[in-house]
Amino acid sequence: MVSQAENAGTVASGDAAGQALAGGGGEPVGTGVGSPEDVALDDLGVAADDAADDEEDEAGGEDSGPAGADEAPAEVDLADLEQESEIAADYVEGLLDVADLDGDIDMDVEGDRALVSVVGATLQELIGPHGEVLEALQELTRLAVHRQTGARTRIMLDVGGYRARRRVELTELGQDAADEVKSSGVPRRLDAMTPFERKVVHDAIAAAGLRSESEGEEPNRRVVVFPVG
Repeated sequence: MVSQAENAGTVASGDAAGQALAGGGGEPVGTGVGSPEDVALDDLGVAADDAADDEEDEAGGEDSGPAGADEAPAEVDLADLEQESEIAADYVEGLLDVADLDGDIDMDVEGDRALVSVVGATLQELIGPHGEVLEALQELTRLAVHRQTGARTRIMLDVGGYRARRRVELTELGQDAADEVKSSGVPRRLDAMTPFERKVVHDAIAAAGLRSESEGEEPNRRVVVFPVG
């Protein structure tokens, strides 16, 4: 069951993406999956579940630590991932065309998920403050893929290498937090983050030999780092 808050968050994603693609002025650009009000509740549930999967599937769940490091990933069909990439690339390319934004589309498979990247010179409007617009576009892209395949997708959308740069920053943040907790012996609560950001921090903390959990509700959900024992 998807809560009203999760539904509202996905609807808000449609609004944020539309406004960003409009360049901050005029009428929002259509996102290709219907207006936010027209998105089916089933699809909203898929988007909310997939956002949670970003954190849970890759970070060992809501409780991340060294004990989960040996768990085998679920088997993924490469052909399915390539199909997801193609659908997502077509969807994103259509948005760029409608919004008259420049950008080339790269497709790849990273681990057990498809990856679609937009590269070009004028892409900051597709990222937004703290990556908020990028997260909104990723949710809408996942909805577009789901509507064609009928299956849930964990496809990752990146713009201008933002996620790669952010991954480096967050890994350092996780390592610094782990060092501080090891020294002080006191749990530390980090600032609120997106599922993608929490996943990176969980991994960094687990690599440092400590345990971390997520607490709170979106969009204020955050990582808590615990000392050993």
